[in-house]
Amino acid sequence: MARKELITKDKIGETAFALAKKEGIENVTARKLAAQIGCSTQPIFRVYANMSELYAEIYQKAISNFGNYYENYKSEVDTPFLHLGLAYINYARDESKLFQFLFQSEYRGDRGLFELLNGKTAAVSREINRAAAAGCQNPSSLFMKIWIFIHGCACMVLTGDYDLTEEETIELLEDIYKNCS
Repeated sequence: MARKELITKDKIGETAFALAKKEGIENVTARKLAAQIGCSTQPIFRVYANMSELYAEIYQKAISNFGNYYENYKSEVDTPFLHLGLAYINYARDESKLFQFLFQSEYRGDRGLFELLNGKTAAVSREINRAAAAGCQNPSSLFMKIWIFIHGCACMVLTGDYDLTEEETIELLEDIYKNCS
């Protein structure tokens, strides 16, 4: 009878994701991961050819994590792009290590920020369509202008330089929307 594997791919992947979420992807090493799981590095490299393969899996989990965060983010705003902006800025605050991994690392590969934000639910496309339906003449251009502001705010959150309240953030986003639509 074959011996049952105690260290499964799921266990390694979930532990690696938790470590990346808490300490950042740069701290997900084979030795640190093995110590967290309570094994040698052998089971990790039995499942993954190398750490890059594991990082790619963690990245996919991070994409799903952001998508879930966005979909479950509660806000009372109705203006196009505002909910997306608030969720993005607050994700940087609540999940700083995953935010950096997703939106500011080389692990992004050839994925554009639009693709990452749009996600499986077509979040950006929906907002562009909402802006068009509300009478915006060039919703794609408006998205780019508002996106630059949103991304800048999120980066300021990471450095501790963003001290605006949610109400102040909403007011600024609404101003951009009104002045550009």
